[in-house]
Amino acid sequence: MSATGTSSGHVVVVGAGVAGLAAAHRLLERGARVTVLEASDRVGGKLLPGEIAGVRVDLGAESMLARRPEAVALAREAGLADRLRPPATATASLWTRGALRPMPKGHVMGVPGTASALAGVLSDEGLARVECDADLPRTEVGEDVAVGEYVAARLGREVVDRLVEPLLGGVYAGDAYRLSMRSAVPQLFEAARTHTSLTEAVREIQAKAAAARQTGPVFMGIEGGVGSLPLAVAESVRARGGEIVTGAPVTELRRTSAPIGGADGDACAARWRVVAGDRVLHADAVIVAVPAPAAAALLAAESPGAAAELRAVEYASMALITLAYRRSEAAALPDGSGFLVPPVDGRTIKASTFASQKWGWIADQDPDVVVLRTSVGRHGETAVLDRSDADLVAVSRGDLEAATGLAAAPVETRVTRWTDGLPQYPVGHRARVARVRDHVAKLPGLAVCGAQYDGVGIPACVASAHAAVDQIHGDLRAVQELTAHPVQSLHGGAGE
Repeated sequence: MSATGTSSGHVVVVGAGVAGLAAAHRLLERGARVTVLEASDRVGGKLLPGEIAGVRVDLGAESMLARRPEAVALAREAGLADRLRPPATATASLWTRGALRPMPKGHVMGVPGTASALAGVLSDEGLARVECDADLPRTEVGEDVAVGEYVAARLGREVVDRLVEPLLGGVYAGDAYRLSMRSAVPQLFEAARTHTSLTEAVREIQAKAAAARQTGPVFMGIEGGVGSLPLAVAESVRARGGEIVTGAPVTELRRTSAPIGGADGDACAARWRVVAGDRVLHADAVIVAVPAPAAAALLAAESPGAAAELRAVEYASMALITLAYRRSEAAALPDGSGFLVPPVDGRTIKASTFASQKWGWIADQDPDVVVLRTSVGRHGETAVLDRSDADLVAVSRGDLEAATGLAAAPVETRVTRWTDGLPQYPVGHRARVARVRDHVAKLPGLAVCGAQYDGVGIPACVASAHAAVDQIHGDLRAVQELTAHPVQSLHGGAGE
C-alpha cells in the first residue's frame, strides 16, 4: 500500500474497539490484508454486552445516534439489520429541585430557543434571565469557548446548571464550564459566530432541522445490546480474511525499510515494524486506534510531537450500576426512559436509565424482570469511584428511592467500572486534534482514529476510522473535514 492510493498491502490496526474494527472492515473492502492487534482479551472497547438475572443487557454504551449514517450502516454491513431497534420510549425526565420533571423540549443540548421552553425547570428568576439575551450586546466566541461560560453569559448560570450540565455530563462525564463548545456542540458554536442573540441562533437551528424534515428515530439500539456490534464486525472481519489477535499489546512501532519478501528478496519493503509480545509484524501501513495514553506511548519514537499532544488529553472515569428487580416489586417506577440529575442538586448518581422501559427487547426476554441502571462519576470526581461495589449499589438504591419511590431490594446487581473511559474535550480541543494530525500526516502509512479526536459517540468513532483508512490511501479530505467540523455527540436519553 502506498500513500498514493494502492489498495494492496498489509495494514496493522492497533486496537479492537469499534473504531479499530470499523477501520479493519473498511480496509478489507479495499483489498488490503489486515491484522488487528488488541491488548485486552476481548474486542469491543467501551461496548460491552452482558447479562443480569438471565436477561441480556448492555454494560457500556446502549444506543447510537441514528441520524448520522455511519454506525447504523456499519451494523447493517455486519449483518445486524434485522436486529436494529429504536427506543420504545424517548420520554425522559430531570430529577431536580426535589422532583422528577419532564425533560424540556425545544432546546439544543439544553440551550433553549425561548424562555418558556424551560418552564418548570428554572426558577422565575432564571426564566427572566433567559429573556435578557435578546437585549445583550454580542458575545464573541473567538476560536473556541467553554459551553458553560458562553451560555451562562447569555442566559444565566441556572440554564447551565439545571439543563446544559446534566445533558453534556451524560455524553462526556465532563464539566460544562470546561468543555469546548466548538468540539462538543459544533452546530451551536457555528450559529453563535453569526448571531448576536443565542436564543435566536437556537431557533434558527431548530428551523433548519424542521425544514430538513428528518424522519425516523433519533437513536437506535440493537436487540441483544449495542455491545453485540463489535462482535458482529469482528466476525465479518475474520470472514473476509482479516486476522484479529487479542491479548497482544503492542510495545513498539517503528518505521523501517527492511525487506519482507518478494521474488527478489526486497521488492516488498515495509514501512513499519510492529512488535506485540513475541510477534514482530512488518506492515505497509498502521492505523493506531487506541486511547490517547496508549497512542502517545506508541507514537513517541516516530512522532514525539503527536505523542506530546496526546499525553495532554484528559479522561473521566465512571461506573455503571445495573440492577434487576421483580416486576411485581417495581410498580413505583414512573413511565419513561429514565432521568438525568444536575450536579448542582448534590446527588451521587448523575442519571438513571429504565432499561426495560426504554428497550422492548429487554422487557420481552423476561416479563417478570425489570432492569434499571444508574451512572456515577464525572471528570475530577475520584472519591465516589473509590467506593466499593456494595457502596455504589447502596447509594444508587438510595437515590432511586428518593427519586421514584422504588424501595424494593434488587434480585441481582452488577457494577461495571470504566476507568479513564471518556476523553475530555476542553477549550482548544479541536486545535489539539489538528496538531496531532499534522504531525501524523508527515509519516506516510500512518493514521490515528478513536474517541479522543472527533466525538465520543459510535458514529463519530466510525467516521474517524473511515477517515483514517482514506488517509493511508493518500486522501486527506475526510480527516480535514472532521477536524474542521467534528461529529456532534448528542445525548441518547437518561443514563447515556
